[in-house]
Amino acid sequence: MRYRRFGKTDLNLSVFSLGCMRYLSSVENAIATVEQAVAQGINHLETARGYGESEKYLGAALKQIGRKGLYITTKVTPTPTAGAMRRCIEESLTRLGLDYLDNFDLHGINTPAHLALIQDPRGCMQAVDQARAEGLIRHVGFSTHGPLEVILATMKTGLFASVNLHYYYFNQHNAPALALAQQLDMGVFIISPTDKGGQLFNPPPRLVGLCHPQTPMDWNYRFLLSDPRIHTLSLGAATPQEVSMNLAMADQDGPLTTEEQGILARLDQQYLTVPNSCEQCYACLPCPEDIQIPEVLRLRNLALGFDMVEFGQYRYAMFENGGHWFPGRKANHCTECGDCLPRCPVGLNIPQLLGETHQLLHQGERKRLWS
Repeated sequence: MRYRRFGKTDLNLSVFSLGCMRYLSSVENAIATVEQAVAQGINHLETARGYGESEKYLGAALKQIGRKGLYITTKVTPTPTAGAMRRCIEESLTRLGLDYLDNFDLHGINTPAHLALIQDPRGCMQAVDQARAEGLIRHVGFSTHGPLEVILATMKTGLFASVNLHYYYFNQHNAPALALAQQLDMGVFIISPTDKGGQLFNPPPRLVGLCHPQTPMDWNYRFLLSDPRIHTLSLGAATPQEVSMNLAMADQDGPLTTEEQGILARLDQQYLTVPNSCEQCYACLPCPEDIQIPEVLRLRNLALGFDMVEFGQYRYAMFENGGHWFPGRKANHCTECGDCLPRCPVGLNIPQLLGETHQLLHQGERKRLWS
């Protein structure tokens, strides 16, 4: 296992962190999963108040193995008042059985309204600052599923030492946030690289061939860990066995090898085969019907270019079901108003492509994992 300095926190984190959202089948399974992760060299365990019994289960594991040498993060969504946030912090500490947190994240700063909440001097950050002054919290970060402009604005507040970010080979839209994090010396924790990064644990044959001799999952890990601006990747294991299966690249964090550069070139070239490919410039937004056009068409790119149809269906079903965690309406709400057409720099027939994508990917609805 390799370790990296987590930005200005100066925490020396393992390049893989155990994300404690999926080990919830039983407390025994959770304990065994945590024990396996620690045995493999993982020293950062990350959970959230909103992950069902996760904090309680992690607390049970820590009671058995202790916290020496480990760094613990939990996350709480922004609250309207300082009092509400204080109660959340105290309840999380109680569930975890801890007297302090190494890292505390505001969970899901996804909208301008969330940004306004944390900038209110009498609001939830007052409680966070007080908890830090009392030693209940050592460092403060934030997680986000929001648009790039909200992410950058949140980073620029100077309130946070780290950011949990969506960034993968198959979705590099947040690259400016990665660059800003480096400028600000912020820790960077990549969220869900194998699931939201493309369901790479279940890759289609075309993608397997393009990434050979590596697996698509290991390739994505290497793409991320070859970037020194990235410090740790979430490993959301559901069982002890899944921990071991995902750590083949835990000691390979140098620059891409010649062979890996060849994989990168093949994948880049494959994008060029997608007919009427969306270039992800986001100039088409906003849409009057609140369709997240670039994200819809990104899923189309992946389905047509890499046969990642199942992944596209999985993510497409989240529209209208994910709230501010995955905003926007499905593509069948397009009225062909034409508002987006003059703004597309490559002249795509966006209404037509939206209709085609809906036909390709719409398979019904899907609930959030922890709902």
